[in-house]
Amino acid sequence: MNKKITIADLAEAKQQNRKIIAVSCYDYMTASLAAQAEIEMLLVGDSAAQFMLGHDSTLPATMDFMVTITAAVRRAAPKAFLVADMPFLSYNLGIYEAIKNAGRFAAQAGADMIKIEASSSCLDVINAISNAGMAVMAHIGIKPQSISKVGRFKAEATTAEMAAELIASSKQMVDAGASALLIEGTAAEVAAIITELSDVPVISCGSGPDCDGQILIAPDILGLTQGSLPKFSNKYSNLAEKTVKAFSDYAKDIRENKFPDQDHCYHMKKGQLDLLKKMLDDMRS
Repeated sequence: MNKKITIADLAEAKQQNRKIIAVSCYDYMTASLAAQAEIEMLLVGDSAAQFMLGHDSTLPATMDFMVTITAAVRRAAPKAFLVADMPFLSYNLGIYEAIKNAGRFAAQAGADMIKIEASSSCLDVINAISNAGMAVMAHIGIKPQSISKVGRFKAEATTAEMAAELIASSKQMVDAGASALLIEGTAAEVAAIITELSDVPVISCGSGPDCDGQILIAPDILGLTQGSLPKFSNKYSNLAEKTVKAFSDYAKDIRENKFPDQDHCYHMKKGQLDLLKKMLDDMRS
């Protein structure tokens, strides 16, 4: 990318019907590689709690952890449009706390946009953060931070009644000041309607092809995730198998004393080993 991607560029992409490409990633190295592939939007999701720390949900992600990894992604990809995910309880305890925590992402980590898993109870928070000068992405549809409340996730808006509620909710989010929407795990037909009705860019996470952009998590794209993937995900490589093989080959070479060889070692300057041996002999005598 030759220039910094801004929210104006995303709005222009929607107007021109040009797809926005987004990836969710959590570390400097992965973000650097994504930037080289000219990925326009990077989302530092609280799913890092699962993929980096091994938790079974997103809930253990803390503000300090999220700010730290978001700043790392920003250093790796200074020109990408960077979205930071507000973790559980970082925006639910009042407007003051929400603005303060959102401000940390903007000031300390260089985030361009703040993502909130939004419901009707969050409208005042969205409005307050927006009025404080920060762009907000409202995350609707499946909301992973609600796992303890719902027990397990299933596709959203698969009935007319559920669809009408989600469409109305999307309008509320935009009216409250959201500058973008992320729709997760929602019926494609409904996501298409929301995209058509919304003036702001709409990003699909497993919500069909008709949104303004698409996002998947980097581990799934790279094939680092082992086992079954969500229905909507897709592998574009198989790095898990390649990584296991690389580690196995490394271990084998060490066991067989093939690594390191002389080409992978530092050596003393010419004549210095003989000099050292003489010094040691003198020390022993």
